[in-house]
Amino acid sequence: MQGKTAIVTGASRGIGRAVAAALAKQGANVVINYAGNEKAAEETKAICEGYGAQTLLIQGNVAKAEDCSRIVEETLNTFGTVDILVNNAGITRDNLLMRMSEEDFDQVIDTNLKGTYFMMKAVSRTMMKKRYGRIVNMASVVGLIGNSGQVNYAASKAGVIGMTKSFAREIAARGITVNAVAPGFIATDMTAALPSEAAEAISSSIPQGKMGTPEDVAEAVVFFASEQAGYITGQVLCVDGGMAM
Repeated sequence: MQGKTAIVTGASRGIGRAVAAALAKQGANVVINYAGNEKAAEETKAICEGYGAQTLLIQGNVAKAEDCSRIVEETLNTFGTVDILVNNAGITRDNLLMRMSEEDFDQVIDTNLKGTYFMMKAVSRTMMKKRYGRIVNMASVVGLIGNSGQVNYAASKAGVIGMTKSFAREIAARGITVNAVAPGFIATDMTAALPSEAAEAISSSIPQGKMGTPEDVAEAVVFFASEQAGYITGQVLCVDGGMAM
């Protein structure tokens, strides 16, 4: 990926950080978007630069169309191009449907679904002009099989999958691929906060008997972003230890 430029949203930690690092390791320039945790984003930047990558930090809320346009504009001003977009930024606001507030529903949809839409729209013009692009959207197995207490999250991720397939059809002839990665339970800061009993119950529900790592997801993203995946588009790859099979 030498000479390619990748934007990774929500790259300050967890899966986003692992994706940014993996792309940097392959030689890409990496644009690290973060919502508010500048210290964590700086840590991601240091990791990427440790692989020799050129980097750019951009604060921005992907739920806002103007922020998404600015992220792409600043990337073009610095690197002159956008070759790869990884829509990783996402939030959860879990609750049972009967107790879920409209605000919690809207916030998850705005960040996870509309944020992906805004970013794809913002990069589409430059990718179409050069007739090349790799877009990888972060879905979830929850968008495929559902999960109690996550009606908002499941709706957002199911929407990402539908949007991935639809946009892939729209721009396939322009040399741009659009695919999605659907992680299962991944060992991140969020799952680290779970009680040990809950973590054990989750692991026992996975055919492989363990949670995945952010690096497992990152490798799938790197594949979709690579030249080798040029004839693959509109697909969803589950990285879930067999949960959704």
